[in-house]
Amino acid sequence: MTGLIEDFVSYLSKRLERHRNYPFLRATMAACALVDAADGEVTYLERVMVDQLMETLEELKVFDPHEGVELFNDFVEEIKDNPQQGRDSALEVVMDETDKHPEKTELLIRVCVAVSEVNGEIPMPDQIEIVRLCSELGVELEDCGLYTDSGTLLMKA
Repeated sequence: MTGLIEDFVSYLSKRLERHRNYPFLRATMAACALVDAADGEVTYLERVMVDQLMETLEELKVFDPHEGVELFNDFVEEIKDNPQQGRDSALEVVMDETDKHPEKTELLIRVCVAVSEVNGEIPMPDQIEIVRLCSELGVELEDCGLYTDSGTLLMKA
């Protein structure tokens, strides 16, 4: 009987954690879509990186990576189909979550950078979108471990 109760409590804990972290999942996938769709192309490697980050980040581990990639793809398609409306919609999701949980804003930006630089360097349109996102969220680039050097966005060592 004790094992059954422990299993049930574990199940409920996981469900509660998923419920609590779902807005962050949506905001992260929306932000990544904003950045990765900025150059008009989302590569296979970027999608794989989204999947890997889902398996790595504590806040996102409770989700099936495919669920996150699906959200990411939905945001990307919305941005491609109607760039202004898609961007506004994705940004609204990001702003809503970061307004409620400002402590997660830097992590969200770092995830965007990690996905964007999967091909070795961050493409200029992605860099511009990251800077724009930081500006919209009121985040200093330095606060996220980023800085500009000769017009290039770089991760600090």
